[in-house]
Amino acid sequence: MALKNKRLSYRLDRLPVIRPFHRRAQNNLQQGDLVYYGPCPEYYGIGEIVQRMDGYCVVDFRATGALEIEKDAFDIKYLIPIHKLNLGHILKST
Repeated sequence: MALKNKRLSYRLDRLPVIRPFHRRAQNNLQQGDLVYYGPCPEYYGIGEIVQRMDGYCVVDFRATGALEIEKDAFDIKYLIPIHKLNLGHILKST
């Protein structure tokens, strides 16, 4: 699939840093949600939840962050959802 090899362009500097025990880190995430790693958005980038189990989520980041990580598992309290309507302010214009 072409999308898997394509690096997505996001303005990660526009994502707020949110610590794990902040009230915005308490959320109900589902498979398919777009999320970012709250404490350091630029490290992982933006990803999609591909699996959820017992308070943890597996997120496919497609190498969108500085660390170019493909997939990783996180405790839900570290992930912050991105509403699809808010993607416009973080997408880079080409």
